[in-house]
Amino acid sequence: MGILEKISEIEREISRTQKNKATEYHLGLLKAKLAKYRSQLLEPSKSAGAKGEGFDVMKSGDARVALIGFPSVGKSTFLSLMTSTASEAASYEFTTLTCIPGVIEYKGANIQLLDLPGIIEGAAQGKGRGRQVIAVARTADVVIMMLDATKGDVQRALLEKELESVGIRLNREKPNIYFKQKKGGGLSYNSTVPLTHCSEKLVQLILHEYKIFNAEVLFREDSTPDEFIDVIVGNRVYMPCLYVYNKVDQISIEEVDRLAHRPHSVVISCGMKLNLDYLLETLWEYLALICIFTKKRGERPDFADAIIMRRGASVEHVCHRIHRTLASQFKYALVWGTSTKYSPQRVGLTHIMEHEDVIQIVKK
Repeated sequence: MGILEKISEIEREISRTQKNKATEYHLGLLKAKLAKYRSQLLEPSKSAGAKGEGFDVMKSGDARVALIGFPSVGKSTFLSLMTSTASEAASYEFTTLTCIPGVIEYKGANIQLLDLPGIIEGAAQGKGRGRQVIAVARTADVVIMMLDATKGDVQRALLEKELESVGIRLNREKPNIYFKQKKGGGLSYNSTVPLTHCSEKLVQLILHEYKIFNAEVLFREDSTPDEFIDVIVGNRVYMPCLYVYNKVDQISIEEVDRLAHRPHSVVISCGMKLNLDYLLETLWEYLALICIFTKKRGERPDFADAIIMRRGASVEHVCHRIHRTLASQFKYALVWGTSTKYSPQRVGLTHIMEHEDVIQIVKK
């Protein structure tokens, strides 16, 4: 019995089982087995086949965005509109067969946009180069899920299921669970909040499934067994996702309004070039990028060349970005902008910068 058959059998068993107090241990155990088999499925086979054409693209620019979606939803058209790269677009499925990179220039930042081949159902098991597509998506900072507005919510549910099964968690925070394996001493189990989904017995059963008998577990929030399994496995990727509904010019205005009000959703039309500027603004928010301008002593700030950093970056991060030796020679910095109480404010290395701040660094 292959891994795929085992996975489908466990999924059938889960869907058959009633969810109540009596079956929660059984379900927890099944979920642990399912996660284990899925991680085995993702591991590359030991016998290396013939070397194929390279799929991943070298990371460049300030951030990386992956375009994921079913075939013929408008990914290549979107890439051609947003960047100077021309990706072949046609009215038949699987026009794009490999990963095509492009660069969006926005607010002084270079954002790398990857046009990936269309995903089909069963991609997580390797259908239609699905594994490579999803592996590239794991390396991105934000996923843009392109959906066909005329197809309703079917595509979104299927794509989410495919990404969930390979360990990509969309628009979710990492569970606040402390987990550490030990050499001996059995299981030490604690929680700082009342738990409604997990119990000590269930945690023990799940750990035994992974052959872990000595560990320290501390729940700091009310987590589900699935989230606990994610913490044990440890290779999960938590990333923001933007659901982009294309072809809104082909549906009613009421339907457009409904889609636009859903969380993390943007409606666009690549054919009529509608709402693309709002999509870029939203993407900038999701990437959490900020621009910082530098200033020399006695001169005006250089607004032409911004330093692009992540939100929450300190003065020390800015110093490292300018030159690696600058932080060791740092005396103080003068900062103008929204992060200060008054302008200019004299700050140290730990000061957190904000969008469009101006900084002047004084060396020892």
